[in-house]
Amino acid sequence: MANLKQLKLKRQSVDKTRKVTRAMEAVSAVKMRKSQELALSGRSFALVALRILNAIASDWDSVKHPLVASKNDGARGLLLVTSDKGLAGSLNSAVLKKAQAFLDEHANDKIVAVAIGRRAREFLKARSVDILLEMDNNKDAVDLSDTEKISEIISKVQTNAETSTWTVAYMNFVSTFEQNPVLRQILPLEKAELENLAFEIAPTKGKFSDEAVKQEDIKRRSYLIEADSESILNDLIFELLNIFVHHTLLESKASEHSARMVAMKAATDKAGEMSHELLLKFNKARQAAITREVSEITSGVEAMKE
Repeated sequence: MANLKQLKLKRQSVDKTRKVTRAMEAVSAVKMRKSQELALSGRSFALVALRILNAIASDWDSVKHPLVASKNDGARGLLLVTSDKGLAGSLNSAVLKKAQAFLDEHANDKIVAVAIGRRAREFLKARSVDILLEMDNNKDAVDLSDTEKISEIISKVQTNAETSTWTVAYMNFVSTFEQNPVLRQILPLEKAELENLAFEIAPTKGKFSDEAVKQEDIKRRSYLIEADSESILNDLIFELLNIFVHHTLLESKASEHSARMVAMKAATDKAGEMSHELLLKFNKARQAAITREVSEITSGVEAMKE
């Protein structure tokens, strides 16, 4: 009887866990779709910025701006984006492997960093990396105020020639069941990278996969410029950096929710299997107990007859 009670309690515990993981799976699915919608809603702004850029900077190589010009001196910057919360499979460990590869590649260079998320902060502090800004990443949405704060710090040190390059390590959202850790240069800004960003905002699979950007959407168009093109370009370049950072955070957030949804689905399925196995064990144990009791009764009756 003690064994039957233990099996029953264990199955009840597994069923309760299954309900929790199923609820977390549903919540993460909703949050993932919202993150994708936010990324797509910001794409129109990115496309218009690229059109204006094509109009006023036909020769990108001739643009003289601190965020565009290549530098040989200065530290190397790393923007590391991870999550604060767990239960998301190998999401953070995959990004941190990319970050470690970056640190190993530039072991002889000075490294400064911006840490987004608890795991990023712990990783960088454990390696004695100078952190210029650290932020939590426990919100379900990405605030523009946080994005601007990151962009301002990065652009400030780059403009002051304190850094030569900035690279971001984050998890790029491909589809619901596929996310890839990415190391991508964000400074100096490169036109090709900005155009790739506009193309990659829509996922390759899933609900929003038909939202692909056409090459015509970012072609040069005619604009009547009221101020001088240089002042417009200065403001535009910072906004493009801001778009880059904001999209990176959105991709990371969508990847986090997706990875957690997949992890919780796997946990729910496993809990269902365990519950079924425990039910079989419980039925076998109960049947064995009934058989034993019947045998004891039968033996008692036979003994009384003798």
